Amino acid sequence: MGTSIMVTSGKGGTGKTSLTAAVASCLAALGHRVLCIDLDIGLRNLDIALGLSDLAVMDFSDVMARRCPLLTAVTAHPEIRGLYLLTAPLTLNDFDPHRFREMVEDAKDCFDFVFMDSPAGLGEGFQLAQAAADRAILVSATDPAALRDAQRTVSQLTPKVGEVHLVMNRVQPKLVNKLRTSIDRAMDTAGLPLLGVIPEDPNVTLAATQGVPLVLATYAGAAPAFLNVARRLLGRRVPLLRIK
Repeated sequence: MGTSIMVTSGKGGTGKTSLTAAVASCLAALGHRVLCIDLDIGLRNLDIALGLSDLAVMDFSDVMARRCPLLTAVTAHPEIRGLYLLTAPLTLNDFDPHRFREMVEDAKDCFDFVFMDSPAGLGEGFQLAQAAADRAILVSATDPAALRDAQRTVSQLTPKVGEVHLVMNRVQPKLVNKLRTSIDRAMDTAGLPLLGVIPEDPNVTLAATQGVPLVLATYAGAAPAFLNVARRLLGRRVPLLRIK
């Protein structure tokens, strides 16, 4: 039985989708079967971050409505063995968290990890994700607005979501010493353990523009930090990456 992980943020622009794609790619590269589900209904872009732009034919609403089996609807990555995508529909007429949870439970029989990339905010995508999540990753930037929205998001997670961890993303290397207090305060404010600190890295945007997962594009910058997050999800004790 696999693990379902909800990736969420209170505020847009925190790099949540990039983190989902990068960590999922790292886990697949480490030999695990990983399914990514895009929950940004109507504005899906996880396919771009995974390097699977426009390759998906079916979406998760097709599986929920039983128009096709799960393993028929998923799109396999052509270069990273074990990495799959189930994209979001352009519209969702039948909003049914219970049926979505059933679909994810079926997926956990086939995959080691199921990542659910929920859109920022507390709308339908958030509600679907938390209905099916075993654990959650809250992604936040270091600015005060992002930290405040992160705290609000944590308060909306149901007790059914087990472990919840914080990832501080897009941290400016030149400001890291000044931001240490902000990161500590974010952990205290949100009341969450820290899963990782990811530096701001233009290679993340460049790789997405080129349609290549970050793990295939570079081993520098944010890439080793994403790999460390993947290893921590596997239960390994890995020190935080020193950002210079």
